[in-house]
Amino acid sequence: MGIIAALIIGAIAGWLAGKIVRGAGFGLIGNIVIGIVGALLAGWLLPQLGVHLGAGWIREIINATIGGVIILVILSLIKR
Repeated sequence: MGIIAALIIGAIAGWLAGKIVRGAGFGLIGNIVIGIVGALLAGWLLPQLGVHLGAGWIREIINATIGGVIILVILSLIKR
């Protein structure tokens, strides 16, 4: 995946994760980072669990969003 595509998917996924986990957004740059790290996490975790969602860009956005939500929940628990 190209760097531009990773940034776009990371931005979309980070924004979605921020909307799902209210009050845990980190701004545009933070959300891009959360989305990219979330994509890496979900790219490893979901196949381990036998979960395969969608195809192509949609799959990448869904996976990155799931990973981003996981990361935001963990970060919000640590903040407390």
